Amino acid sequence: MTDPDMPKSCCTPARDSDVPPAPAMTPGTGDSGKAEAIPIPGGTALVGTARPGLPMDGESPIKRKRVKPFAIDATTVTNARFARFVAETGYVTEAERFGNSFVFFSFLPPNAPPTQGVVGTEWWRMVDGANWRLPHGPLVPEAYHDDHPVVQVSWIDAQAFAIWAGGRLPSEAEWEHAARGGLGDVRFPWGDEEPDDTNFLPCNIWQGQFPHHNTGADGFIATAPARSFEPNGYGLFNMVGNVWEWTAEPFRVKSLKKATQAAHRGKDGYKLQKGGSFLCHISYCYRYRIAARHGNAPDTATPHQGFRLVYDI
Repeated sequence: MTDPDMPKSCCTPARDSDVPPAPAMTPGTGDSGKAEAIPIPGGTALVGTARPGLPMDGESPIKRKRVKPFAIDATTVTNARFARFVAETGYVTEAERFGNSFVFFSFLPPNAPPTQGVVGTEWWRMVDGANWRLPHGPLVPEAYHDDHPVVQVSWIDAQAFAIWAGGRLPSEAEWEHAARGGLGDVRFPWGDEEPDDTNFLPCNIWQGQFPHHNTGADGFIATAPARSFEPNGYGLFNMVGNVWEWTAEPFRVKSLKKATQAAHRGKDGYKLQKGGSFLCHISYCYRYRIAARHGNAPDTATPHQGFRLVYDI
């Protein structure tokens, strides 16, 4: 079990430089993908948990918030859908404008040139030419699949797509309400049964010893198709695991504890992410739970960050 008092930084590295802003999008110019969005009933949404796995992240206490009915994408936005957006608008993602992005070290081939690592989490490498079309860099073109979640997209990129598609990123309350699938106060979209490394594999997370050995027992070492594993009670796929999902909200943790304040110092302006990813494991980054939360800089992209949209109805 992970130590709840030890901050874990494996999830997402963050940039510390700027590029010029992308051009503004025209709202709602069209996207057939929204036709597959699933309506979610309004009412009282549960947010957080009384059983926090990582209290330092602000997972507790459990709260109740009113939400209006909305629709949400059944899957995260796929590469194919994002490609339509790029073809129509000419949008250039932040990773493309930076000219590089973060890649997990084990995705790099043996002939890769030397790369710079992130201090303290050296498994994250800065790779020239990594972007949404080449999520593991130019030497690994086979990492791209049309039906997989688009990754290497920043919060700013996701916002641009949302404007074009006539949707928006979800609030934390909307995301958790949808993820629970009508089950109420549960730990995971399927209930409370904990995934293991061998027999119960309901989502795409890490199996084995992080960060050096992933058995891939669930069938995937990196992303899985956006429409894979069993959907939750509302018909939503991969609400936990696979890729982190950007939300509309800033990442904030309210606490008077000095350790918590120190763990999140320097995160002003960070945006909230939900759901965990294929790099999460109970032994290190126990964030593939509905109440789990994480934040990252809005201009940062990685091969395990994506998004899905919600729509007002």
